[in-house]
Amino acid sequence: MKYGCIGEVLKHSFSAQIHNALGYEYELVELSRDEVGPFMTRADFLAINVTIPYKETVIPYLDEIDEAARLIGAVNTIVKRDGRLYGYNTDFFGLSALAGRIGIDFKGKKVLILGTGGTSKTATAVARHFGAREIIRASRDGKEMAVLYSDVYKYHTNADIIINTTPVGMYPKCDGCPIDIDKFPSLCGVIDAIYNPNETRLIRGAKRRGIAAEGGLYMLVAQAVLASEHFLGVRYDTGVLDRVFKDISRRNRSIVLIGMPASGKSTVGRLIAQALNRELVDTDTLIERACGMTIPEIFSRYGEEYFRDRESEAVREASKMTGVVIATGGGAVLREENVEALRQNGRLYFIDRPLSALIPTDDRPLSSTKEAIEKRYNERYSIYLSSCDERIDADCEARAVCERILSDFSK
Repeated sequence: MKYGCIGEVLKHSFSAQIHNALGYEYELVELSRDEVGPFMTRADFLAINVTIPYKETVIPYLDEIDEAARLIGAVNTIVKRDGRLYGYNTDFFGLSALAGRIGIDFKGKKVLILGTGGTSKTATAVARHFGAREIIRASRDGKEMAVLYSDVYKYHTNADIIINTTPVGMYPKCDGCPIDIDKFPSLCGVIDAIYNPNETRLIRGAKRRGIAAEGGLYMLVAQAVLASEHFLGVRYDTGVLDRVFKDISRRNRSIVLIGMPASGKSTVGRLIAQALNRELVDTDTLIERACGMTIPEIFSRYGEEYFRDRESEAVREASKMTGVVIATGGGAVLREENVEALRQNGRLYFIDRPLSALIPTDDRPLSSTKEAIEKRYNERYSIYLSSCDERIDADCEARAVCERILSDFSK
């Protein structure tokens, strides 16, 4: 291996995509804790990144450590030169860049950091460097001078900024949330180091309150660009970071189609999938596959509530995927939990076809007559509007609708 990343679980990682975009092959190597020592002793690489949970584990194997990494106490970048291993911390730059991107100012603020691992130490260093008034670290066991979460709720709900460095909420356990931010009335900024899913429950909760908040993808790309400079001994121009971030973000962002039955979601979805060379995921197809029967049969045999439960399961499954096209059933937005799940990795497009163009068919149990379609339309229209990121006029043929969505998605 020339370049790569070591960690315990890397199936969720976008690092290979980022470094490949910078022009070289990059491997992901999952290691158990017992395998880290032999791997580092062999040092059969030119340069590597290190991620959870080995950013501290690798330090004893290094010949030299950059002063910033030494002060932080965590290394995420290792370069071999003349047989010697040099350690760096590029996460400091990555987290600083992310905070600057969303306008978080640490000066004079109380900062609550969730977790005690290597990324937590980096977050502490960043908050201290930029003038935080007080820094509190929290963990489940209270080790390393951290406070327990129960004490956070008792004594530290006046935190201004929260940074999550734990894996709670990370793919594939996307439903997790490390803390209840509704208990923090003065919050002005939230950062989650998790980048898969793109928006964790923590970040979505903060955005609902109008708080500056973002997941860790920009941090990941920023630290990777600096790591690459160490790897190759080069300096990139200032536009590389934003170019790579935009590319990786778009590549892993799913396109989600919502709208009335007969609005053309499946047809438009197929066209988009073909244009972008992506997988099309139809939640109705997932339901039929799981149940072994058609949707009209499910309604007839078990009723609507049973169908909605199966639909929520299908939506959760589809929402965990990245970089796909998702065509949802007409009623998928009726449950807020479904909309929340779809927002994890997706941009939601409401295909707004005029009522007069919606044709009833027998395979749609709740829209099999013109009267039924009109009733559903009046019930759901405002929900589609409030759920979508972009409303798309669909008063035209499917290919034109596809082009309108692709135009927006490419921005």
